[in-house]
Amino acid sequence: MYKPVFLLFDFLGGGELFVIALAVLLLFGGKGMPNLMRNLGKGIRQFKDATNGIQQDIHESVNDMKQEIKKQANSMDEHIKRTD
Repeated sequence: MYKPVFLLFDFLGGGELFVIALAVLLLFGGKGMPNLMRNLGKGIRQFKDATNGIQQDIHESVNDMKQEIKKQANSMDEHIKRTD
C-alpha cells in the first residue's frame, strides 16, 4: 500500500536526505521545525482522511448498485416464473 511513497524517495540516498534536512533546518530554524513538522503531519492526516472518505463513498455506491441489480434480477425472475 505504501509502495508508491517509497518509490518517490527511492533515488535519494543518505547524503541527499541529510542535505535536504540541513536546508530545511537552515530555512526554518530550530524553533520553526516543530511547527513545520506538526503542520506537515496535519496535512498528511487530512489527505489520508479525505482519501479514506472517498474510498468509503465509492464502496457504498458500488454496494448500493449491487443491491439494486439483485433486486432487478429477482424481479425479472419472478416475472418470468409468473409468465411460464
